[in-house]
Amino acid sequence: MALSCGADRGSHSMDKSITLPPDEIFRNLENAKRFAIDIGGSLTKLAYYSTVQHKVAKVRSFDHSAKVSLQETDGDPLYEISVQEEITARLHFIKFENAYIETCLDFIKDHLVNTETKVIKATGGGAHKFKDLIEKKLKLKVDKEDEMTCLIKGCNFVLKNIPHEAFVYAKHADSEFRFQNTHPDIFPYLLINIGSGVSIVKVEAEDKFERIGGSSIGGGTFWGLGALLTKTKRFDELLQLASKGQHTNVDMLVKDIYGGAYGSLGLTGDLIASSFGKSATTDKEFSKEDMAKSLLHMISNDIGQLACLYAKLHNLTRVYFGGFFIRGHPVTMHTITYSINFFTKGEVQALFLRHEGYLGAIGAFLKGAEEDNPNQYSWGENYAGSSGLMSVSPELNPVQRARSGTVVKRAIASQKDQPEAVERGEKFRQKYRHKLQTLRHQPFAYGSLTVRSLLDTREHCLNEFNFPDPYSKIKQKENDMALKYYLKVVKSVEELSWEQRQFTLVKGLLAGNVFDWGAKAVSDVLESDPEFGFEQAKQQLQERPWLVDAYNQWLERLKGPPHKCALFFVDNSGIDIILGVFPFIRELLIRGTEVVLASNSGPALNDVTNSELQILTERIAAMDPVIHTALKEDRLALVQNGSSSPCLDLSRLDKVLATVVRERGTDLVIIEGMGRAIHTNYYAMLSCESLKLAVIKNSWLAERLGGKIFSVVFKYEVPSKVQEQH
Repeated sequence: MALSCGADRGSHSMDKSITLPPDEIFRNLENAKRFAIDIGGSLTKLAYYSTVQHKVAKVRSFDHSAKVSLQETDGDPLYEISVQEEITARLHFIKFENAYIETCLDFIKDHLVNTETKVIKATGGGAHKFKDLIEKKLKLKVDKEDEMTCLIKGCNFVLKNIPHEAFVYAKHADSEFRFQNTHPDIFPYLLINIGSGVSIVKVEAEDKFERIGGSSIGGGTFWGLGALLTKTKRFDELLQLASKGQHTNVDMLVKDIYGGAYGSLGLTGDLIASSFGKSATTDKEFSKEDMAKSLLHMISNDIGQLACLYAKLHNLTRVYFGGFFIRGHPVTMHTITYSINFFTKGEVQALFLRHEGYLGAIGAFLKGAEEDNPNQYSWGENYAGSSGLMSVSPELNPVQRARSGTVVKRAIASQKDQPEAVERGEKFRQKYRHKLQTLRHQPFAYGSLTVRSLLDTREHCLNEFNFPDPYSKIKQKENDMALKYYLKVVKSVEELSWEQRQFTLVKGLLAGNVFDWGAKAVSDVLESDPEFGFEQAKQQLQERPWLVDAYNQWLERLKGPPHKCALFFVDNSGIDIILGVFPFIRELLIRGTEVVLASNSGPALNDVTNSELQILTERIAAMDPVIHTALKEDRLALVQNGSSSPCLDLSRLDKVLATVVRERGTDLVIIEGMGRAIHTNYYAMLSCESLKLAVIKNSWLAERLGGKIFSVVFKYEVPSKVQEQH
């Protein structure tokens, strides 16, 4: 799990244990700018913001102003590519036991070089207890913040900003983890914060909350009693013991008392009647594992019942569990979930948090960040810098190894002039394979495992080793080549009848979408046959009727009044954007529809970026009066989408794009490409008309949808309220 903070997208590393050497834990400490610390009764949680130098790909247009025709620029590249250094921001999270606090503070003091602050935000009970020690060791002033305020501020923040932060745990379901989508409407809710003890907080608004209860029986109880019972001093070792234990050897069950279930009271025979009940009547030694399991059940059940009582008392249905007691441990989550379901008859839902233990530290950090301009930050998750739910997993299979090898080859080729690129390429390969191993063994380490998260993991790992745009040279070459055919394609379309023209434009859009270097079926063709072009791609397309074919409905709609504004989420560089998208949007512009082209803010595979699209559009406008006039009259706008992914998360778009869409009264959304239209938004229900179109270039996806390679999806949807208006 990892947060990205940033005006300049960064990351956090989390869930490290202090048993590792300190220099393996405190990453980028020498450039730390701001600290926040949350010291509980047993654990210290540290959040610090630091800066890291990263390489970014930049494109700059060559000056063609003296050349008046396309022919005069033949052979000249459209733009130059450069790789520049850029400072990015990272937010790191670390936890360690309070017993190690002096060691950690000494290490921080020795490596802290470039801090810009003289203050460390501190929260939790230990902020008072360790104040003098922190100030003495770090020479920083401790600015104490209220514990509950920081806790709620951190919880509100992750619920609103981090995708797949909260989840339901269902042990026996097809998918154990059911992640919740972020939503601005998070109130009211109940937060059960399980640290050494338990705090129960009712949260009604951003700054309106109340601690309505608590318990002395919490994580510290499990740790303390567990240490006495098993002689095991480490919390994680206790959890490991519990995962191997059988609590029924120690606990007295309903059936041990009644010989079976107590039906009239609705009590099943396997229900725990008395925790540790057998230990008083059985003359034998109990294993450490069984005692740890019984103890974990006892405390988890107690917390679950307490949560139910408060939830029912205050009429709340959303109950979140935070604090480091849970740690993503399946037995704990299952026991709490079972308890909540049992006592509320399913009316209240137990929700767990991926960043459960860092809520106070995040809140304290945000209190400090408010002293800056809080609007300069955007947040995302950086899988490359995150430890997630780490565990050892088996080796990758040969196919996975081969595919990562292709990416490595492409990355190194993009930086041929840099001798250390081969070494960085190998480090990327190792890191990416390690991430895939983790996800194979623990699919929910970073939230829902989706095509989007896998592709984003690859992009994050490439950036980690300074390969900001492995496909930059390919994109440059394909853009230059496609531009030479633009006028020819436009002219051939203009000669057709209206109805023929509409179909040709759609077919050209689909043919352009074939050119996707992220799809193995396509990259193999493009590698082996350099002559494969626009016309060949048209021949590869499935004949009508298509796999999903709403073209006739789309054609009927075009016979009606023009749309006010079309938002088009574009996909690939080269033939796709130049010979597919531009002729299509040109027709919309002629009809009187405004067009907003939304492209990636940063590189991903061979997708066109906003900076590249600006240059391409400028060149096309110099050739085509329709595009030139549309730009001049502001009827064609180019806006970045806020993403650097081959997929599209419609809930996390750039603010400027959201404003443009609203102000222009957008009534048509077009989503192009397999990643954006199929993998991530195929079932998305929009409030206006939408077109989702793609060519399927992945055999697994084709089979799942009931088609074959190069099957066509052309999905035109009209919401019921729009249909009523028409």
